[in-house]
Amino acid sequence: MVSVNGYFDGNVVKPLEKIDAKPNQRVIITIMDEFFTPEPKKDIKSMRGVLAQYADPELAKKEKEAWERAVVEKYDSLLFA
Repeated sequence: MVSVNGYFDGNVVKPLEKIDAKPNQRVIITIMDEFFTPEPKKDIKSMRGVLAQYADPELAKKEKEAWERAVVEKYDSLLFA
């Protein structure tokens, strides 16, 4: 048997620790007289554009034409053989 700390958020019981329980495994829930105040979630910022400072406009131009160049290099000799 394992004891895990957690709290009831008004809808479900949420553990404060990682638990190793399987679906439909029986548990014992003890309701205590003390209350828990969950910490507010931190504001997570988007990672979009983080690497923009490393972008090379010249390489971006080459990348747009890369597929066309590869096809010509591979199949050009087959078309005019």
